[in-house]
Amino acid sequence: MPIAAHRWLMTAPAAPLVRAGFEAEPAAGEVAVAVAGCGVCHTDLGYYYDGVRTNQPLPLALGHEISGRVVAAGAGAADWLGRAVIVPAVLPCGECDLCRRGLATICRAQKMPGNDIQGGFASHIVVPARGLCPVDEKRLTAAGLALAQVSIVADALTTPYQAVRRAGVAPGDLAVVVGVGGVGGYCVQIARAFGAAVVAVDVDARKLEAIARDGGAALALDARAHDAKALKKAVAEFARAQGRRATEWKIFECSGTGAGQNTAFNLLVHGATLSVVGFTMDKVELRLSNLMAFDARALGNWGCPPELYPAALDLVLDGQVSLAPFVETHPLADINRVFHAVHAREITRRAVLVP
Repeated sequence: MPIAAHRWLMTAPAAPLVRAGFEAEPAAGEVAVAVAGCGVCHTDLGYYYDGVRTNQPLPLALGHEISGRVVAAGAGAADWLGRAVIVPAVLPCGECDLCRRGLATICRAQKMPGNDIQGGFASHIVVPARGLCPVDEKRLTAAGLALAQVSIVADALTTPYQAVRRAGVAPGDLAVVVGVGGVGGYCVQIARAFGAAVVAVDVDARKLEAIARDGGAALALDARAHDAKALKKAVAEFARAQGRRATEWKIFECSGTGAGQNTAFNLLVHGATLSVVGFTMDKVELRLSNLMAFDARALGNWGCPPELYPAALDLVLDGQVSLAPFVETHPLADINRVFHAVHAREITRRAVLVP
């Protein structure tokens, strides 16, 4: 699965419109989107470096954080022509029993670009029109943002947005975010926007400095400088100083590492909610009885329902979530170099590849 092959698929001039490595006219209910930008996600690295399997057999163009403009439409989707959009990272069918019961995130017919269908590291992509998130370009310009930058809303922002909503974060809460990279950094900002005092935990001093300076973390803790007991004590002392409860903490594991998962689990207090947001192939050993003893709960989080995207985007366009300081764009032609740099942690901001 060499990335160079993906790049060839994405840039080959064999047809007037190259759509993620294959030529296809949008079918009924589908649109073709000219990609403005596609973010590089931890999940993409998992597919490429860690042996995580894609649902569609290879070769496959990766990339699921996509923004762009609709340039062609199949029957029933003509209203989208010319519009700037964000393509949800997970596109449920909208018709099955699960979707009808409000469980779209576990729709068995869902389509994820770069996993179930061809992805966004391409010039164009064909996707279902159902669930597309329109982007108000006047508001986008007023916010000082480019369409390529808001591609990361498709996962890095909406995934923690759903997690914060599910966890029931409200004014007066204490939230702890473990891992403040691409997803976790936005989790900090979203939890703050929902009224929580937020503690950021990471092992990267650069990320901690950035999230405290630009992301609104009220306290930044280096996990390397604290054992499990000391870390929990530091959070408890902060909660007390801020007049926040010693119970019912909202804990978000966003690092996607075994170490981060252990750290998050060890922070459980009575009535806590542990939200697992990051993904890893690592296995961890936990005493699940702690959930019983603390009367706590653990929640998984897969994607975000498309109907929540507009509200999540509003947080960015209204200035409640700062996006620009945490995103950097690169030419799509540099995909090999960028993948290597992100994997090696040489790039700490969210990388967005621009065709």
